[in-house]
Amino acid sequence: MEQRSFYVMEDEEGGRLDVFLSEQFEDISRSYIQKLVKDGLVSVNGKLEKAKYIVRENDTVEVNLPDRSEPKPQPEDIRLEIVYEDDQVIVVNKPQGMVVHPAPGNSEGTLVNALLHHCDARLSTLNGVTRPGIVHRIDKDTSGLLVAAKTDRAHEELASQFKVHSIERTYEMVCIGNVKEERFTVDMPIGRNPSNRLKMAVVNDGKNAITHFEVIKRYEGYTHMRAKLETGRTHQIRVHISHMHHPILGDPIYGPKKSPFKLCGQTLHARTLGFLHPVTGEYMEFTSELPDYFTKILKALEK
Repeated sequence: MEQRSFYVMEDEEGGRLDVFLSEQFEDISRSYIQKLVKDGLVSVNGKLEKAKYIVRENDTVEVNLPDRSEPKPQPEDIRLEIVYEDDQVIVVNKPQGMVVHPAPGNSEGTLVNALLHHCDARLSTLNGVTRPGIVHRIDKDTSGLLVAAKTDRAHEELASQFKVHSIERTYEMVCIGNVKEERFTVDMPIGRNPSNRLKMAVVNDGKNAITHFEVIKRYEGYTHMRAKLETGRTHQIRVHISHMHHPILGDPIYGPKKSPFKLCGQTLHARTLGFLHPVTGEYMEFTSELPDYFTKILKALEK
């Protein structure tokens, strides 16, 4: 019997327990997960719940999997661009194309594998064995700053800051089309796309989501923009700006399939990250340079 633990993050709350687990185990059917729940093999915060239980942020979900073996993520000597590090937290500049944590079918080469090696496995345990140290995430093809926790205390403190939306997070992106407004705010709820569970969408019954946008520079047919997150929903910036008919250049999910540029994903970079240190309480803010793939696009648009 294998036991797996999951720590519900902010952008995962509000859904049914069986749906939440089906997203963690992409190779297990929802009906099988419902059977596990019915058989008493799933608990939430140490208590048995039904499949329809609505998960909440910071819930700890434990699953007992009969006759299933999935190895723990192993440390891998993968180069990390470390922006800041102490005995409580580590801030890294994640490259485009790197997955944050292992998932079925993608167990190697992730940020977690790299962190386990660099930190000698000394990472917080609150997010289970597959997501040690992970407090928040950015998409595989989004580059930029991310903070991980080395201790459970640091994890809890950072998670509370994310919960009340006090973390400072700004992104830069290149959008398709010429955005007319210099500054504007999109305040629209986001939830699962009812016709495609792999996508998010603006939906009436979704979670509150607020993004502040600002134009940096306009080019012929494109706009270089800055986005500041007030909330942190899955794909929030990508969904909000595509809903405004200006999808991010290179976005394979919310943008056009064809692009005049050779891109490996959306031109979206997590540029600034600010938070209170989980132990000292000191405000810390970090800024990363735009990566090569991003600056090459800007140079091409200049011409």
